[in-house]
Amino acid sequence: MDINDLNKKFKNVKAEEILKYFFEKYGNKVALSSSFGVEDQVLTHMMLSLDKKMNIFTLDTARLHPQTYSVMDATNLKYGVKVNVFFPDTDDVEKLYQSQGINGFYESIQNRKACCFTRKIKPLQRALSSLDVWITGLRASQSITRQNLSLIEYDEVNKVIKVNPLLHWSEDEIWDFIKKYKVPYNSLHDEGFPSIGCAPCTRAVESGADVRSGRWWWENPEHKECGLHIK
Repeated sequence: MDINDLNKKFKNVKAEEILKYFFEKYGNKVALSSSFGVEDQVLTHMMLSLDKKMNIFTLDTARLHPQTYSVMDATNLKYGVKVNVFFPDTDDVEKLYQSQGINGFYESIQNRKACCFTRKIKPLQRALSSLDVWITGLRASQSITRQNLSLIEYDEVNKVIKVNPLLHWSEDEIWDFIKKYKVPYNSLHDEGFPSIGCAPCTRAVESGADVRSGRWWWENPEHKECGLHIK
């Protein structure tokens, strides 16, 4: 079945059923990449409720908020699992520091993308190298860079099927699920952080502001991706 057929097949199907289909078809070759944001926490609950053997991994950039580590721990404890962690290569981080210092990513988009490549993209490539299906928590309403996404795509760069089960979920639907199932979530969300990444690159925003406006706030909206989800 090709990607177009899959999109037709799952057009009006619940997220849980989509996850179940891919897990039954691909087994341990399926994984969710989690940043421990609320969308990823919704998917974590769905997946681990279906089967505790489902694979979930995160990228520890070494620049995360303390609150992110707290929700990682709470998630492991609630579901009785250990989310897999991928770290950046030590040599790569040392070279990055030598080239731009500790916070050189503020100086240019080029520097910022180099930092994201070292701390996020290369570890992601390692994480995906043994997979056939990549589950994400992307939603179309999160930013202008995500409005044209499809429910199911093929990632040519990483050679995996990319599945976005929550693509058409609203913010209210996400939070209703979190509250209903008492899913652990990052306390920074209660402090005005709708989107949470590395600590130096994330800040709180005013209520009602664009979801991604607190990420790389010194850049134009069309640049606000780290490269993980660019085709």
